[in-house]
Amino acid sequence: MFSGFVLILLLTSCRNDKEILNSLADYNHSMEEKGYHFGDRLNLPDEVAEYAEAVSISFGNKETSNLVIDPKFFGYGENKVTFIVKTKGGETLNQDATINVFSKSPEENFIYKVVAEYPHDPNNFLEGFLLEGNTVYESDGLKNSSQLIKYTLGTTKPIITEKQPGHIFSEGCAITGDKIYQLTYQNKIGFIYDKNTLKKISEFPLPNEIGEGWGLTFDGSNLIATDGSNNLYFLDSNDPSKVVRKLSVGGHKDIYNQLNELEYYKGFIYANIWHQPFILKINPRTGETVGKFDFTKITEENTKDDKEHVLNGIAFKGENMLVTGKNWPKIYEVAIQ
Repeated sequence: MFSGFVLILLLTSCRNDKEILNSLADYNHSMEEKGYHFGDRLNLPDEVAEYAEAVSISFGNKETSNLVIDPKFFGYGENKVTFIVKTKGGETLNQDATINVFSKSPEENFIYKVVAEYPHDPNNFLEGFLLEGNTVYESDGLKNSSQLIKYTLGTTKPIITEKQPGHIFSEGCAITGDKIYQLTYQNKIGFIYDKNTLKKISEFPLPNEIGEGWGLTFDGSNLIATDGSNNLYFLDSNDPSKVVRKLSVGGHKDIYNQLNELEYYKGFIYANIWHQPFILKINPRTGETVGKFDFTKITEENTKDDKEHVLNGIAFKGENMLVTGKNWPKIYEVAIQ
């Protein structure tokens, strides 16, 4: 008789556990596309509340029982978490989930006008693009053709060329004072050059947090890198192997993965998205995307022969923006309306 009672309790407990997990999974799936905003509370299903003694959220190395989308724990975009449910029956249940966080305000769609065009060497697989005065510094990628070059805007003939070894695939670059920092794609190292001569001064290992080197810029204090995710990595400019801060980027309805080439200008970060004709304007304090430029027309003109010839160059010439891309024959100067 007693054993039968125990069996009933076990069956009831198993059924309740299954209800909790199924209900939690359905709820999480229903919220993935809709997403959350900072300050929102997770309103878990009744089945969870009825049978759970406590619910917490684990992020791997940290955990919270506060079921609010708090920027101390969550970032914009995808947050891979595990719900830990302690049931009233003494069981501990785990449910993996993705919690998407979006910004509350829609991005502003910027209007612009092309006011000038300059030649660009179509042989250059552009990865990093800088302008100082009338001088362009450009990092070009691909194995066996990676290089750092310096030329005058309006020409295509390099003043100086610094070739990289054949196994190197160069990526984004940034200027800090009289130095140029350059990332590599999967070589896990970066280079530091003399800005005037382009002679290599030294190299450094990429931080472990950065899987691949993509874009790079400088905000006056820190180098800022991308790695193909929606994260920005703020690096110590005196020791670029050290990540000072990681910031996730998000939009009102979009998770902006594959952030690529970067430019810091007047308190904002501008970033393009790989294989998309957009440049984002990002608040570097919060990661919120506050605006977007749509360069579909000029991108289509330059990618019609090869889809890898993507938009991938951002610089500023006074108040105007310069944009170009991989193997593009032109640099476009646009006035922001």
